[in-house]
Amino acid sequence: MTRSRLVLLYVGFAVLATLANLGAQRVVLLAGDGALVFGAAVVVGTGLGLVVKYLLDKRWIFADTATGLRAHGRRFSLYTAMGLVTTAIFWASETAFWLIWNTHTAREIGAILGLAVGYAVKYQLDRRFVFTTYAITHGGA
Repeated sequence: MTRSRLVLLYVGFAVLATLANLGAQRVVLLAGDGALVFGAAVVVGTGLGLVVKYLLDKRWIFADTATGLRAHGRRFSLYTAMGLVTTAIFWASETAFWLIWNTHTAREIGAILGLAVGYAVKYQLDRRFVFTTYAITHGGA
């Protein structure tokens, strides 16, 4: 895969996962505006975005053909662990925008900015630590 195609797909998948994340958040936020509802929205959205992005990255970005519960479980666990670092970036940005401006538009702008930075970092972590077969066959870690 060419570098341009890889970047285009990765960005496209990041957009899809972001839309899934923010869409899930909006659904949860229909329950109200309190801190508990906000926290639940962030957790639910992050979970859905994580699963969507994992499935797309595994197949299309890293060409990982491993199947079975054991292979998926190991990789998804590592993928999630790498995501903890980048999720902190995303949550901090989203929460800061919410606390500063206290509007859903600002919250979503903060989320988008945080996710963009987080996904750039996450690609490097995933390439190096999660999808190691890809790194070996595509020029090292």
